[in-house]
Amino acid sequence: MQIAIVLAGILVLILLIAVARLNTFLSFVIVALGLGIALGIPVDQVSTAIKDGIGKTLGFLVIILGFGAMLGKLVADSGAAQRIADTLISVFPNRYVQWAVVLTGFIVGIPMFYSVGFVILLPLVFTVAATTRLPLLYIGLPMLAALSVTHGYLPPHPAPTALVESYGADIGQTLLYGLIVAIPAIILGGPIFARTLKKYNPKPLESLFSKKRFTEEEMPSLATSILTALLPVILLAGSAVAKIFIAADSALMPFINFIGDPVIAMVITIVVAIFTLGLNRGKSMKEVSASMTAAIKDIAMILLIIAGAGALKEILVVSEVSDYIGSLLQSLAISPLILAWAIASAIRFCVGSATVAGLTSAGIVAPLIPLTGADPNLMVLATGAGSLMFSHINDSGFWLFKEYFNLSVKDTLKTWSVMEMIVSTAGLLGVLALNQFI
Repeated sequence: MQIAIVLAGILVLILLIAVARLNTFLSFVIVALGLGIALGIPVDQVSTAIKDGIGKTLGFLVIILGFGAMLGKLVADSGAAQRIADTLISVFPNRYVQWAVVLTGFIVGIPMFYSVGFVILLPLVFTVAATTRLPLLYIGLPMLAALSVTHGYLPPHPAPTALVESYGADIGQTLLYGLIVAIPAIILGGPIFARTLKKYNPKPLESLFSKKRFTEEEMPSLATSILTALLPVILLAGSAVAKIFIAADSALMPFINFIGDPVIAMVITIVVAIFTLGLNRGKSMKEVSASMTAAIKDIAMILLIIAGAGALKEILVVSEVSDYIGSLLQSLAISPLILAWAIASAIRFCVGSATVAGLTSAGIVAPLIPLTGADPNLMVLATGAGSLMFSHINDSGFWLFKEYFNLSVKDTLKTWSVMEMIVSTAGLLGVLALNQFI
């Protein structure tokens, strides 16, 4: 009976978001409230459970995602993203230009939210395609594959960071493993798949070429741009690697733990970025602060969606149905990594949002970790990979790609949607392979 109630609740959630188009945060809260009552939680405790779920989820994530958004905004507004893209593309000859845009998408995609990176880098892709006379999708899709994978797999992006918290994973190790899994997924979904798309010749709108371009003097140096954009990765992944080679009782370990703490890493990064991409570029503190304030406005709804998912998860925990579901799933002769990926894939197909798919799945499969001994870091990556599966007409990213490239729905399904399927499946295979060695 409990399983039927939970499945009915998830179905209602899907209908509210995908069919009724109700605000996602409100949908999560309504479903959490209804499930709490239906699962037998005393009425006066349902509200408390929802508030606790929101508080537990946002307590850690507000800092990480807030600073992550600020960093992405500073990278964009300073011209650092353009510097990285322009330099890489100028270094690579035409026959290797795909790899230039892949590297650009990967480097810029780590600190920057997907939609922001998409809008900033796509005009550059259009210009490169026109200059090199290469097919537009042959150039553009590899960059978008890199952006998509960083969005789905790697902290400090919202869904992976929230999954780290939900699964009790280590953000540094998750990032390190994620980098290993991401590279083959990007190569398969990007440059290799794009070679089959030369027959497509979309005509993007000319207005898309009129985005702001920075002059040489306005942009920071390449070294400054890359080091600032990747500083969180350097600190978090570097700390994870150091822990492998340095003894736990070493005098260096407190310092390594300090800089490897995600909150500390993001604070250090933002302070550095304020100087390297702001004050040292001639901007006033007022201008820098305005950019960071605008960044927070952009992620307000994302934070609320994550909070709503936290409320739903807490209802499942308080009602103890979460443990019951975990015991049932444990009896299936299927790897918990595959289950996490499959459940996230199914919800992604129904709802469209990768963030919603990943976070909803976490509330269902999190109990499998202590029951099966699954590596929580790999569970984050498996869920993240599943959350990218088969983007179609209910996903805003699908329409963003379709409209910018001026493709038909049919051709968007054959290009964008297939690319998302490839990076999702490659991510699962990469996680399963990595699971054999750790």
